[in-house]
Amino acid sequence: MSMHPSLKSATRITVKRNVLKRYERVDIMRKKGKWKDGDRAFGLPKTKTT
Repeated sequence: MSMHPSLKSATRITVKRNVLKRYERVDIMRKKGKWKDGDRAFGLPKTKTT
């Protein structure tokens, strides 16, 4: 049995996410110089996605 065409196209869609995971936010903050090793990963400020 083959997959319905509407389901196949759903897997190809790549949408820019507007919510980042914690490790992604830490990576962005590291690049900007706002994160030091040993800082706590709780209560992080919001970061813009690029």
